[in-house]
Amino acid sequence: MLDLHSFLARHRDEHIVVEKPVKLDQVGALVAEAGDTIVFEKLEGYEGFRLVDLLFVNRRAQARVLGCEPREVVRALAEVIRRGPRPLKEVPDGPCQERVLTGDDVDLSLLPIVRHTELDPYPYATSFAVHKDPETGQYNQMFPRCGVLGPREMVTSYVTPTAQRILAKHKAAGTKMPQAIAIGTHPAWELAGCYSYLHEGWWEAQLFEAITGEPGMVTRCRTVELVVPADASIVIEGFVDPERTAQDGPNPGPTMLYTPYIQQQPVFEVTAVTMRRDPIYRHHQVTPFTDHQEMPRLFHEAIIYERLRAMGMKVHDVHFPQGGGSLAVIIQLEPAYDGQVTDALLATLGSPWLNTKMAIAVDPDIDIYDYRDVMYALATRVDPARHVITIPNARAFPFDPTGEPVRGAFPHTEDTRFPSLVGKWGIDATKPPAYRAAERRNYERAWPIGWGEVHLEDFLK
Repeated sequence: MLDLHSFLARHRDEHIVVEKPVKLDQVGALVAEAGDTIVFEKLEGYEGFRLVDLLFVNRRAQARVLGCEPREVVRALAEVIRRGPRPLKEVPDGPCQERVLTGDDVDLSLLPIVRHTELDPYPYATSFAVHKDPETGQYNQMFPRCGVLGPREMVTSYVTPTAQRILAKHKAAGTKMPQAIAIGTHPAWELAGCYSYLHEGWWEAQLFEAITGEPGMVTRCRTVELVVPADASIVIEGFVDPERTAQDGPNPGPTMLYTPYIQQQPVFEVTAVTMRRDPIYRHHQVTPFTDHQEMPRLFHEAIIYERLRAMGMKVHDVHFPQGGGSLAVIIQLEPAYDGQVTDALLATLGSPWLNTKMAIAVDPDIDIYDYRDVMYALATRVDPARHVITIPNARAFPFDPTGEPVRGAFPHTEDTRFPSLVGKWGIDATKPPAYRAAERRNYERAWPIGWGEVHLEDFLK
């Protein structure tokens, strides 16, 4: 069975491993400095737990999960989508239930749940939750933030339409919604859960085999009618009461801002905590540049990549840079003729997700992972009067403070900032197409003799 333990062991030499004891309040700042997958071997006050973060923070980390080269991540994700879902295999039990706590034995303070910022009212768990539609039986997976209210209660944020619809059905029926939070799974389960495009008739978790090549093993929870990855380190089971709410926030979103500031969200009543004997707590630090920006955009990149290819464009890569706070995306393409870049920018800005506010198109000679190179393209290849598209009154991301809430649209729009409106812009930072050779010559970059042929590292060995 694939699990987080074996994954970390296999890549230990590539990870940052902290062997000294660390206080829980020190975790966030240390994660923020790491820049790559980081493992804490000892947590003060939480004997027996390890903690890991930044499993997807950059292309190197993402490539480890996908088993490809860093430059091939988006293509590999597109291939996962093409392979599609595979059935999960249910097993009678799994490592996730080596220890079972129920009733009065449940105490969330036993888990090393981290408080992310000084303004957070509680420690927040950030791993994925599992629900099931009470009418269709269709499973759903999402990444809520779950604030610890007490030993057996959490407040759970609902940020996806599917989860909100499932909760609304339970509210209409007067029932509580079963929920399970899986913590410390093989990272392929998390990656599968990031898929946010249409998936009618199948569960995001069913992409596990398309990612790993191995069947996904699930097992039934002890106190709710749900299945979870059998390899999980920790599972928190219980019921969400649609009629009970508590304060959620302030806690930063992917834009690293406290927007929306405070909301009322449903209370999650915990009925069981099950664990491995040697649990690894999976933390997702929300600030400053962490998995919180990278993870939700991964399949977005692949879907945009495929949409542009379907339009007949030669696309090299797509990237949501961390510094864009999930609002900006860079598309690297090779236009064959005038007009293609405009179509590519419009298709990208019109993608299904609310967060795409700025799109930048660059040529293959621009390194989209190097801000210097992107800035170079913006400075030398853009005439703002001709190469910038602006679109007013478009859908806005609730976490974007520049968005204007559509007051009166829904009862809770003032608190949730959904729906909101914002302007969008696309920037054509590409050179003239190849057939305009005379103009294109003015945009050719200068390089040293031997550039790309000799490498400094070869002279340092």
